[in-house]
Amino acid sequence: MTNPPSTPSTDTAPPLVHPSDRPTRLPAGETNAVGWTLGLIGDEWNLLILRYAMLGVRRYGIWRQELPISHAVLTRRLNVLTEMGMFERVEYQQKAKRFEYVLTRRGRDLWPVLLTIWAWESQWVPAHPERLPRMVHKTCGRTFLPTLMCAACGRPARARDVTGGFGPSGTWSRSVPAATTRRRSSSAEGAGMFPETMALIGNRWSAALLGAAFQGAHRFRDFEQRLGAPPTIISDRLRVFCDLGVFTQIPGSERADWQSYQFTDKGRAFYPVVMTAIDWGQRWFRAAEGPALVYTHRECGQDLQVQLTCDQCAGVLRGTEVLVENST
Repeated sequence: MTNPPSTPSTDTAPPLVHPSDRPTRLPAGETNAVGWTLGLIGDEWNLLILRYAMLGVRRYGIWRQELPISHAVLTRRLNVLTEMGMFERVEYQQKAKRFEYVLTRRGRDLWPVLLTIWAWESQWVPAHPERLPRMVHKTCGRTFLPTLMCAACGRPARARDVTGGFGPSGTWSRSVPAATTRRRSSSAEGAGMFPETMALIGNRWSAALLGAAFQGAHRFRDFEQRLGAPPTIISDRLRVFCDLGVFTQIPGSERADWQSYQFTDKGRAFYPVVMTAIDWGQRWFRAAEGPALVYTHRECGQDLQVQLTCDQCAGVLRGTEVLVENST
């Protein structure tokens, strides 16, 4: 297997036109839905800008006020997010030509991904530079965690409950993030709200290794063969995942000196982030050949239909029913 191509230039705009109200049609043989999705959510500034947009922020000055972000970085991210169909640029003042950035249907539809990232970080990453807000389900009035379910049968959809893998447009090389911006530096002022999420999906090799693990790869050789990455990169990513407590090393079943890398509870808990991101991506980015990934829910034997429910009342979650409250 050949190495994935390098990520596109960080200073260029997305090469496709992305309509905000209907799926983007992707050319055959090029970056698939997974790559486009990772290019978007694998950038922490994008996630932070979208998080505030979900809370009602529309104007440039408010983002500058709320985030430790430079003029150049914010301008570039807003331009890219607009070009990707996440925002619509709407003039609100004619005299001095000022614009608001209004979430489109595509942008609003990303809320399950942001919600599952928040839930995982709040439950599994105790040391945050910023205090995470509380999420309340308006229907039952209680703080909650989202539960990943199959909408076809109403049963849980944990990693062990789902089978599948690459579809017609799914290859490792085509799933490389179509990034157009540089990921926020971990040393940036006011470290972000999603530090460990970025360690898992903010690097193209990390994201690929995570995907391979959820597809059943366990040994060093498995990761090396599937990803086509240099051994030093595989070693480094495996070390990071173990340091984060996402993987644990156990002796191999064939030989004790062949280490096997298995998900911990923390690692398995990241599965809803992966599946909501794939679900969003494949609804909004459609390759000519077909989906990049296909999954079947073992319980009902049907294609997995991603749905989030409240762990307190079992009600189906909707973006308009999630209330954000600052922690005290």
